[in-house]
Amino acid sequence: MVNVYSKALNKTIKIERFIGKVLGKNSGPTFVVFAGIHGNETAGVFALKNVIKTLNTEKINGRVYAIAGNLNALIKQQRYIDQDLNRLWTIDNIVSIQEKTNLNTDEKELLVLLDILRVILRENKPPFYFIDLHTTSSKTLPFITINDALINRKFSKHFPVPIVLGIEEYLTGPLLSYVNQLGYVSLGFESGQHDEADAVTNSIAFLKIALVVAGVLNKTDVKDYDDSYNLLKIQSKNTRSFLEVVHLHKIQESENFKMLNGFKSFQVIKKGVPLAVSNGINVFSKRNGVIFMPLYQKQGSEGFFIIKTIRPFFLKLSAFLRRIKFDGLLVLLPGISWLNRAEGSLQVNLRVTKFYAKAIFHLLGYRSRYTNKTHLRLNNRERVAKTFMYKKEKWYRVF
Repeated sequence: MVNVYSKALNKTIKIERFIGKVLGKNSGPTFVVFAGIHGNETAGVFALKNVIKTLNTEKINGRVYAIAGNLNALIKQQRYIDQDLNRLWTIDNIVSIQEKTNLNTDEKELLVLLDILRVILRENKPPFYFIDLHTTSSKTLPFITINDALINRKFSKHFPVPIVLGIEEYLTGPLLSYVNQLGYVSLGFESGQHDEADAVTNSIAFLKIALVVAGVLNKTDVKDYDDSYNLLKIQSKNTRSFLEVVHLHKIQESENFKMLNGFKSFQVIKKGVPLAVSNGINVFSKRNGVIFMPLYQKQGSEGFFIIKTIRPFFLKLSAFLRRIKFDGLLVLLPGISWLNRAEGSLQVNLRVTKFYAKAIFHLLGYRSRYTNKTHLRLNNRERVAKTFMYKKEKWYRVF
């Protein structure tokens, strides 16, 4: 049992690793929520505690698991202790951690969560849903982040908030990227600024909607469902577009980075506008776009992102091309070959394919990672997605 303090609410609560478990009397999905993966992001923890205590097992379809992420970091109210827990979830890194004899604090947390995750998947029934609750250091509209699989898109469209795709191309090792590799619906919800009360109420509203959309609760059993929906609609300023990450300012180990004051997520910016100072030199925006998650805290290695709106035509086109598995034709092009077809991994020779547009790969669901200076690894969430698990769900058939 640990104490978690909310500056926004000026309140302390006691939690265990499992903030709560609710085993419903009726059959249904398995709904898993993580909060506090970053220890300075307590809003999700308070929201989960609030929602869990209102759930009635008689009205629950399936099972709900509410899990606290980084307990040690939550106690100290800091993002992490030794390493960012939400950047450790790669298969290679997990294998390496499992083989180590001396683990740091955050690696120990990972192994505990990994064991919980595996037990949940082994002992419960599909369909599975995974939610990760977060907040940001800057002011922001509430928003959803997803790995770009169609099952994630379809589920996310039921919430009246902006949806950001493609962040997995710029971040290594988030928990939800690991879950997505397993093929399940998974999404992150960023509810607001760390220490604002709205971040708690937005998370509560989101959870109520998500429980209904996933079929864990019937809409009639959530008396304030419409109020929760309207709250998020207002908080997000009626913004429901899909957006895509197009740039990240990655902070280097030796870099002295400071974001300039006054920026907030979803603020429109122009090319050439000064955004930050790096080692005493101004960092200017390289393009027109929308600034996203500017860093206003000491810990963290992502200075800021730039995102842009995706036109609906391209969303529809990409969905069509993925359904017909058009990506199978990519290997007919020079310089592209399968690394693992079952896992949707391609290898691209940059010397041959330097003129191929990244946008083409994005349409087909591929996100890139450099393996070395001459080759690129492209991973496709669509080929590993367990779409069959969700096709009969109401939320899937609506959109």
